[in-house]
Amino acid sequence: MKGKTIAEVRGFPETGGGSLYLVGTPIGNLEDITLRALRILREADLIACEDTRQTQKLLNHFQIQTRTTSYHEHNEITKAPELVIRLEEGARIALVSDAGIPGISDPGYRLVHLCIRHRIPVVPVPGPSAVVAALAVAGLPTHPFRFVGFLPPKQGARRNFLASVAGEPGTTIAFESPRRIVAALQDLRKVLGERPVVVARELTKIHEEFLRGECSEVLKALRERPAVVGEITLLIGPAAKSPAALVPEQPVKERVGQLMQEQNLSRMEALKAVARERGISKSQAYREYVS
Repeated sequence: MKGKTIAEVRGFPETGGGSLYLVGTPIGNLEDITLRALRILREADLIACEDTRQTQKLLNHFQIQTRTTSYHEHNEITKAPELVIRLEEGARIALVSDAGIPGISDPGYRLVHLCIRHRIPVVPVPGPSAVVAALAVAGLPTHPFRFVGFLPPKQGARRNFLASVAGEPGTTIAFESPRRIVAALQDLRKVLGERPVVVARELTKIHEEFLRGECSEVLKALRERPAVVGEITLLIGPAAKSPAALVPEQPVKERVGQLMQEQNLSRMEALKAVARERGISKSQAYREYVS
């Protein structure tokens, strides 16, 4: 490897053109960075960082002296074209986020899109992912799964969003703020009823923790704490087969009444739940309810 350029090691000849490298960085434990990522960070002409202060800690730890520049959600509209000009001039630029893979719930999409439009090579340099790490150890179904980014911060939007994923056949994965995780679990139980959930907190860090159980159990455990701190990945298991799904002969009206009593739902909420259970539209459920 000694003396070879990034382009030569990757497997294509150096043509004089620039390349953008999306470099995965640790989500907590600094030992999780790859040898390839370290080499590319050393050899790059410039490192574009979500937060230069955060990235500098990583660079200092591994004694990397490559120059950095900021590239974050507040400047990416203007900064992306500037970086593309540098790339067209032949620069090799590494893009990093504060943790994980750039572009996944972090800035990066605009720059990647522009590079593709300008025929500039975009090279993935895989690294740690909170989504995959949490899913692998959660004990919930892994095929299929859906990653939805951060949950909406407002209650109304959050409940509507949770209702939209009610029918997911696999595990749903979201990021959530520690300040909102209790409220999110409350809304989850209100909208989806009891579901198996996992709260993965501080992945790969000293205080790494996994809270597994039914939503009400995990919610109770978090409520008993004076505060919830740390970065959180929330995993929501698929719904179990309901009695209504197993016994389709049960009249809609009877099932609606059952849900209203068991889960303290309004009639409209219960109708929506029955529609989701049976894979029918809300209007069809209503017609069967009043017939």
